[in-house]
Amino acid sequence: MERWLLTVESNCADPSREKEYNDWYDTVHLPDILETPGFVRAARYENSSPGEGQAKFLATYEIETEDIGQTLAAFDKTVNAKAQQGRMNDLVMAIGGGLYRQITAPVESR
Repeated sequence: MERWLLTVESNCADPSREKEYNDWYDTVHLPDILETPGFVRAARYENSSPGEGQAKFLATYEIETEDIGQTLAAFDKTVNAKAQQGRMNDLVMAIGGGLYRQITAPVESR
């Protein structure tokens, strides 16, 4: 079983609605995405001082799968289904992201 990390860097399109954006992301979007088979864990982070053109928020999704192509196809289906149900949010401004295959086991501090 391979392990992957999907990252999504984003900003809120309307800074005056940032609380609404974060509430939606944490209570609606993350659980929706975790319905995708193979997606096992999600977390979000905030950049305390983003520079010009940088994202303020980072979402990470841990994936465990035998077939990343199949898992990503399921992810697309999940996202499209949630969009059809009106569960997406127009406040999301995607800045960047990536898909990373784990190449070493986690290392813990002693």
